[in-house]
Amino acid sequence: MNYDQLASFLEVAKLESFSRAAEKVFRTQPAISAQVRLLEQECGEKLFDRSGKKVQLTPAGELLRQYAEKILVLHKEALQAIAELNETPRGKLFIGANEATCLYVLPKTFARFLQLYPLVQISIYRNFSHKILQKVQEGAIELGVVTLPLSANNMEIVPLFKDEVQVVASRKHPLAKKRSVSAEELAQYPLILPKTGHTRVVIDRLLRDHHDHIQVSMELASVETIKKFVGAGLGVSVISRSYAQQEVTAGELKLVPLDGQKIYRELGLVYRPDRYLSLPAKAFIQVAREFAPSTNHAAPAATITKTR
Repeated sequence: MNYDQLASFLEVAKLESFSRAAEKVFRTQPAISAQVRLLEQECGEKLFDRSGKKVQLTPAGELLRQYAEKILVLHKEALQAIAELNETPRGKLFIGANEATCLYVLPKTFARFLQLYPLVQISIYRNFSHKILQKVQEGAIELGVVTLPLSANNMEIVPLFKDEVQVVASRKHPLAKKRSVSAEELAQYPLILPKTGHTRVVIDRLLRDHHDHIQVSMELASVETIKKFVGAGLGVSVISRSYAQQEVTAGELKLVPLDGQKIYRELGLVYRPDRYLSLPAKAFIQVAREFAPSTNHAAPAATITKTR
């Protein structure tokens, strides 16, 4: 029993004719008949009933058909996997991520990926998590970096990043001298907030008991812009800790933990496991699994309080 015999057998079963099967695979009818005869000898059973106008499968033939289809699919997948083993990923990688993720989370991962696969060009779709998730669902992009947890249950998730959310203020601000800041204290000062997104949802929930007293002086779309205005002393904000590390090191900003709770921003690389992934996408997933966890700045799991 070989793959050629099984392929001929399946064509006869599909077309219900030896002659039409022979035409389909560019063989003679006697050659196709000989292959089926060899299969019948090996199986010890008749595979086709030739008594009528059409060639029909016998019970043994129907059983072999089910296995033959599986065998040929596995054969094709094995050959493809082997062919890809020594193939270098090239072309485009289509991935989605928001601006802050591109600036603070992905650069080292991208650098490592391009070091390994210099023939790949990265194309980034920048938007909010729900828009990125929608694009992955639709197949417009292969991979997306989104805020966790997800509501979609048909996605494979590679944990990518976890970072504590803290208050950020200028070095001269009164809150910069404190060891921690409560929601009540935060509400006493002008706030510079992101217009939308996960962090804005976190801040709104944090301050909902003080909604009547908060002073929102600015709503901005960019993390970089928020940091600039905070550094100028125009207000305070709440931000993922690693997003302000450069300014903290330079002495421009101060990060202060929230009092009585720890809130974390979690990101994951997501893709549809039921859809074909290009070689660049498969390679990036592997790099993310191996390399991205080194960017984590989270506390031990026992101290985590998640917000949803």
